Amino acid sequence: MTAPFVIGVAGGSGSGKTTVTQRIIDTIGVAGMALLNQDNYYRDQAKIPLSARRVTNYDHPSAFDWDLLRDHLDALLAGVPVQMPTYDFTQSTRAEKTKTVLPAPVVILEGFFALYDPEVRERMHLKVFVDTDADVRFIRRLLRDTQERGRTTESVVTQYLEFVRPMHLSFVEPTKQYADVIIPHGGMNEPALEMLTARIRMPA
Repeated sequence: MTAPFVIGVAGGSGSGKTTVTQRIIDTIGVAGMALLNQDNYYRDQAKIPLSARRVTNYDHPSAFDWDLLRDHLDALLAGVPVQMPTYDFTQSTRAEKTKTVLPAPVVILEGFFALYDPEVRERMHLKVFVDTDADVRFIRRLLRDTQERGRTTESVVTQYLEFVRPMHLSFVEPTKQYADVIIPHGGMNEPALEMLTARIRMPA
């Protein structure tokens, strides 16, 4: 049995990672891929008061459960299904429900720290960094967090200035050096998307 082809899709918050990932899925077909969304691998904070959860720095690598992510990636590579956690951003902790992810010829890890961990990078065959201007990323994040995650505009702006921007510059932007493919302007860059999909090893 051929080992799965692992793709990492990284980039800043609001860069267009989901759009790029969807383009890959459209190329492969849903039946041929397994998607791990790194946003679901934030550490469980159910035992922490909600007020404390609200001030957690979710843009620092330590906010993620790296051991669980590595275990799930290894399981998929071994042909074993996993129960991916789901994260409730309105409550700032994991939800009770999980999502079954089945093994597939192509495994995609999407998240702004997808290329951060050396052990995770070692498992990848294609590393992608979605590179989008900071002002565009902020506007997208503002709209998403206020419309989908129940946040106020003031809280989004405060979090961006205190956490998102400095953490991006310190931890996310440097991972661009590990990328095999850099996509400027995110999901709007059609030529880059076509080049990316041409590099993907299609499942038999």
